[in-house]
Amino acid sequence: MIYRENGQFKTSYQADQSLFPILQDRIFVILVVLAALAVVPLFASDYLFSAILIPFLILALAAIGLNLLVGYCGQISLGTGAFMMVGAYSAYNLAVRIPELNLLLVFVFAGLITTMVGMIFGTPSLRIKGMYLAVTTLAAQFFMDWLFSRVKWFTNDSPSGSVNAPELRIFDYVFDSPMRKYYFVLLAVILFAFVARNLVRSSVGRSWMAIRDMDVAAEIIGIRPVYAKLSAFAVSSFIVGISGALWGFVHLGSWEPLAFDINRSFSLIFMVIIGGLGSILGSFFGAAFIVILPIFLNRLPVMLGVPISTATVSHLEFMTFGALIVFFLIVEPHGLARLWGIAKEKLRLWPFPH
Repeated sequence: MIYRENGQFKTSYQADQSLFPILQDRIFVILVVLAALAVVPLFASDYLFSAILIPFLILALAAIGLNLLVGYCGQISLGTGAFMMVGAYSAYNLAVRIPELNLLLVFVFAGLITTMVGMIFGTPSLRIKGMYLAVTTLAAQFFMDWLFSRVKWFTNDSPSGSVNAPELRIFDYVFDSPMRKYYFVLLAVILFAFVARNLVRSSVGRSWMAIRDMDVAAEIIGIRPVYAKLSAFAVSSFIVGISGALWGFVHLGSWEPLAFDINRSFSLIFMVIIGGLGSILGSFFGAAFIVILPIFLNRLPVMLGVPISTATVSHLEFMTFGALIVFFLIVEPHGLARLWGIAKEKLRLWPFPH
């Protein structure tokens, strides 16, 4: 009875096609955004900002970019960590070699460079698909690992191979505290989530979904597969590249190529699968799950008073991830986002059984 559409009349096509046509959804989103902006900073500690909230937001942004490609366009990618690496090292080189460049422009140009790299590795999608395309994107991961590890120019000739991000300064405002960094990342995530949500409702997003469902039929009705697939790789790579720059500059501060290895790519795929393919909200659910679950598993033996070694906890973490992925693929392939949708459908009918 709480989540009902009764009395919510649409008097125009614009109102019917709005971003959140149901009043309760609009109120819920506004409350969540206001809570993230005003309430969370009042109670969160520096540890909560640095270890949970900032990684969650950045990984959610990367998952949104990956979900546009995999969930909405149906193009499998196992090299998302490589594109994050390109974004991080592009931002680092732009900031170091052109120090007078504004940091916002550094992030934008890093995203554009990642876009070009993503389109290069996305070109094989015009001829191949499925697991063959997955192997191609996996090759991008190994190639980028080798490139940034062996070519010293990208690390500014650093002897150790690691790089240190410059000061996070935008328009003479320094983001030097965890709370300030949190606000910076939060505003970026809100912006890109809003853009992605509108993009999938546009003609471009509909062409992606047509290619995902049946590419031959989509081509017959006039959708150009070349444009649809490459645009999906371009937009996805841009968002992932910016998330990689944020991961390096805001969260890590100092990093090496191992920070964006194949495990990062797999964890992002897990986020999309667990959260829900083809769902912007599912990207947030998946990121929250991946970030919070390891912390919970590490604290669980302490809460239960069971002496378990760190190595055993690490093995349990991998086993839990694997079991949950199998569970979601079998029981609910659409992930946590689908469970959220079912809950809203139940609220529409409550307290009636049908």
